[in-house]
Amino acid sequence: MNNTINSSLVWLRRDLRLYDHKALFHALKNSNAVYCCFIFDIKILDKLSIKNDRRIDFIWHALKEIKADLNKLGSDLIVELGDPVILIPSLIEKYKCNALFLNKDYEKYAIDRDNRISDELQKKNIETYKYKDQVIFEEREILTQNNSPYTVFTPYKNTHLKKIFNEGITQFDCESYKVNLAKFKNKSLQSLKEIGFEKSNISSIKIPLGTQGGLALIEDFKTRINNYNYSRNFPGIKGVSYLSVHNRFGTVSIRHLAKIALEHNSEGSSIWLNELIWRDFYFQILSNFPHIQDGETFKSKYNNLKFENDEKKFSAWVNGKTGFPIVDAGMRQLNSTGFMHNRLRMIIACFLVKDLLIDWRWGEKYFAEHLIDFDFSANNGGWQWAASTGCDAQPYFRIFNPLLQSEKFDPEGKFIKRYVPELELLNKKQIHQPSVFFNESPNNFPVKMGLDYPFPIVSHAEQKLKIMALFKNTV
Repeated sequence: MNNTINSSLVWLRRDLRLYDHKALFHALKNSNAVYCCFIFDIKILDKLSIKNDRRIDFIWHALKEIKADLNKLGSDLIVELGDPVILIPSLIEKYKCNALFLNKDYEKYAIDRDNRISDELQKKNIETYKYKDQVIFEEREILTQNNSPYTVFTPYKNTHLKKIFNEGITQFDCESYKVNLAKFKNKSLQSLKEIGFEKSNISSIKIPLGTQGGLALIEDFKTRINNYNYSRNFPGIKGVSYLSVHNRFGTVSIRHLAKIALEHNSEGSSIWLNELIWRDFYFQILSNFPHIQDGETFKSKYNNLKFENDEKKFSAWVNGKTGFPIVDAGMRQLNSTGFMHNRLRMIIACFLVKDLLIDWRWGEKYFAEHLIDFDFSANNGGWQWAASTGCDAQPYFRIFNPLLQSEKFDPEGKFIKRYVPELELLNKKQIHQPSVFFNESPNNFPVKMGLDYPFPIVSHAEQKLKIMALFKNTV
């Protein structure tokens, strides 16, 4: 950009904040007047069957906060419902903008949509400026010595860290240029009902909302970050950052989080940075191996594994009634809050594939519909890791034992009792395998197995042999 732009439009998407925002920064720095907009994309919304979807509620609250913050500065937020391919050029024309600024998205639909918009604008000599914002490093920024994308995490991480230490992390000071926000007043924010949705339970379950909620979580996590290496594994304690939904919708900045991790310089903060790098790793897998977006396994030889796909067992898994308490507690947490602890995601995904012999795609789809922090790249990466079909996945013969996982990571059964209250009378030994203790003394056991709580729907030992045979026959 050699000349100052008279008016520009910033299109917010997965970056619902006004600080450390790369597209907004460059628009403000290079424009006399900057308009901000958000489009509720009907092509995305129409695929959402749950009308009280927590994600839409979360987005709505983030937009409400942004609109209020812009109003304080004499500006406003444009929010529309429809097809961005039609609406963005229309807004450019309505507000007489000379350029469009946006941060990149890496999924096929978004790439195609954005290219169609920029091509349309180009016909009118209006430039589109696209920036990297939702990741630290993108696409082909981290490559092997052979100039190819990494498919194994550890060497990727090492190169990623080296690049961070060599280049540093640059944040973008939007505050200094906010005088260049366009001064105007727009209509009121549409209600959830007006965009075809309903309120969810995010307020009652007290999810911190918007950038202010995200920043409050950051401050809280700073007091615990040095113990993260230990505490992150236990779902029954306050050990993780709870920032995943804020990362997903960009209410906080990934650069901000990475700098915090580097500044703390402890074992806990290093492990947390490691998790942020896993996020980048899965994004670059998405960019460089787009076939995973078509329901295919990363390793093609596993595309047609002959899973049993028992629908009754899948229903038991979905409803948290498998007879395996740690699995059931995790699924009930997901269903009631939209959140699931990362350790539980691994246990539960492995259980679906390797204990129930159900196609990982079934679980991937269910998580995609219910996780408030659903992100295709991380969700697909996690499921393919658990299923042993993905890049750098756990070997097919490495199978989590749900009993051992339960005893190790919820030793007192506190988490289980929170979400499976019918087991609250059991002691810390009984709670992990109630059926075993019930069978020893059925008349005196505090829980009536088969009535209050189900017997295990499978034998872990038997299913382990089946899944190993399934993979061996494919190798």
